[in-house]
Amino acid sequence: MPTEAESREAEQQRGFTFPSALTVLVIVTLLVWVVAFFVPSGSYEREADGAPRQGTYHREPSGLSLLERFTELFLSPVNGLYGVQDSRTGQIGPDLVGELYGAAGVFFFVLAIGAFITVVFATGAMDRGIGRLAHRLRDRGALLIVGVMLVFSLLGTVEGFAEETLGFYGLIVPLMLALGYDRMVAVGTIILGAGIGVLCSTVNPFSTGVASSAADISLGDGIALRALMWLVLTAVTIGYVVRYARRVRDHPERSLSGYLPGDRAQATVRNDADEPPELTGLHKLVLVTVVLVFAFMIFAVIPWASALTGEADAAPYGWELGWSFPELGALFICAAILVGLLARMGEQRFISTFVQGVGEFVSPALVIVLARGVTAIMNNAKVTDTLLHSVEGAVSGVPSALFTVMIFIVNLPLAFLIPSTSGHATLAMPILAPLADFAGVSRAVVVTAWQAASGWMNLWVPTTAVIMGGISLAKVGYDRYLRFAAPLLGLLALLITGFVALGAVLT
Repeated sequence: MPTEAESREAEQQRGFTFPSALTVLVIVTLLVWVVAFFVPSGSYEREADGAPRQGTYHREPSGLSLLERFTELFLSPVNGLYGVQDSRTGQIGPDLVGELYGAAGVFFFVLAIGAFITVVFATGAMDRGIGRLAHRLRDRGALLIVGVMLVFSLLGTVEGFAEETLGFYGLIVPLMLALGYDRMVAVGTIILGAGIGVLCSTVNPFSTGVASSAADISLGDGIALRALMWLVLTAVTIGYVVRYARRVRDHPERSLSGYLPGDRAQATVRNDADEPPELTGLHKLVLVTVVLVFAFMIFAVIPWASALTGEADAAPYGWELGWSFPELGALFICAAILVGLLARMGEQRFISTFVQGVGEFVSPALVIVLARGVTAIMNNAKVTDTLLHSVEGAVSGVPSALFTVMIFIVNLPLAFLIPSTSGHATLAMPILAPLADFAGVSRAVVVTAWQAASGWMNLWVPTTAVIMGGISLAKVGYDRYLRFAAPLLGLLALLITGFVALGAVLT
């Protein structure tokens, strides 16, 4: 087996390394900007809530001059951070009046997570806690993977738990390395665990709820099919990750992610029978604080009324917080300060550690901003509705089983361009759902096919912050992640088409 130094030397001799996540997003931004020159611009007439009216598509000049198009490219990172969408024209810009379109909230959330995690590690509690947990689970690592993926998948299917997983890389990556796995196991556990839950959303109000409302059906319609899909696809995905984890632990040279300097040194629990030192009272207090903070985060973001009643528009319970990224960012800032006080770090040491953590997480935060900027370019060039119109013509007049499969297929490129599930649903479902009536297919099956397409694409596309931010945090190359996920993606696509075709036949 080659050593780490030999592997790095061989990689340098090949003369090529795949671009970083930031570079990939810059390339995607340029490609989308160029394509927007050749795709005809147009738009649908809109309802009061912004939903497009079927059959109302018409060509409409974007109104952008060449200079303005260059300005859109120039400002895309700015729009991705704090661009505002004008409520009247739908245009996105940093100085407009309307709703925030940029990812400023997520950007701040990632920086706050970085500060919190770095402060926690500076206390030594996390290192010792991970060491003791890894020692206890040194022969049951697969059980840990199954448990984490099940929890993430359940949260994904209930409330769309996806971007929130960015906060867990600082915990999961060191733990998997300590258990003798590689960084790809951590990436698969987090991204695929939560992603498969979102793909098979059952009562997720941000995808199933928005889509069902746009299709004028109840959130509970089609839940049996979606629940069955969730059980089967989650089991398949967990099995895939566990199989890879066992292989790479027994044969480290077969790792698809490779190893960074020091990674292999952390995998001492396999051969070291000596139990790590006991946790001090301070360590226990810090670890309990970490658990409580993450548990509170999960509680704060779940729309409990919608999840428990199955009604997308259910009135929130009085005790629901309904927090989003701005509140979560503030939570982790306060939590970092609390840990610093508990550990008696002192003002200067705490500030330097806090700033260091923010700095280390700037790269994945910028990835999120660039991904959002791509969709801003598409929106301002007025080519998204043109793509929706092409979908409208492609799925008309086909048999029911084939119709649902086509709904899945034609939504794949849309999911690439519109990684936001709620945004994708709002734009596409008012057009796709009426088509189901002509095909004699339940609208609920169309919702299932749509969300499966959105979820499947969001397991790998470089325009989603969950993927690019996640692999950046885990320090795994995008090309290597694609190699890891490709066989599973193919299997999932076959299973999805089978499920939606069956659902069309049975309705």
